[in-house]
Amino acid sequence: MKNLFQLIIKTFSFLIIFITFSNNAFAENMQKLGKLNVHYIAIGSTFLTPSIAKTYGIERSRYNGLINISVLDNSLKGNPAKTVIISGDARNNIGQSTGLDFKEVKEGDAIYYLAQLHYTNEETFHFTIKLDDGNGQKTFKFDQKFYVD
Repeated sequence: MKNLFQLIIKTFSFLIIFITFSNNAFAENMQKLGKLNVHYIAIGSTFLTPSIAKTYGIERSRYNGLINISVLDNSLKGNPAKTVIISGDARNNIGQSTGLDFKEVKEGDAIYYLAQLHYTNEETFHFTIKLDDGNGQKTFKFDQKFYVD
């Protein structure tokens, strides 16, 4: 059982790294907020395998997006992953707003914040993310268009 869990963690980590850094499929999304580097990505939940989705309690659907945010403190050496308090909302082009319920995931030294969002084909969302690292609240924004596959 422990080996299966480790395999799932490695697979999920590889998937996130691949999606974040692949030049062909996706561009790296990162914003600097003072000493913090905030990496983010919003994808369709069907990019995850069923077993990975089940492990993290993510509902796979052609109509569900997954928002993944990780925060690194570039002033720290060794493990720069940073625990934060995070909240956010997503607003579509006709002004409908949805609050994001982030779940913290820790995998070894890595820390991720995951939230899900329901969308329709070719729907664009404008995200506003607020995080507090203990040194005050910081806000960043990004946009993402989702497609039903």
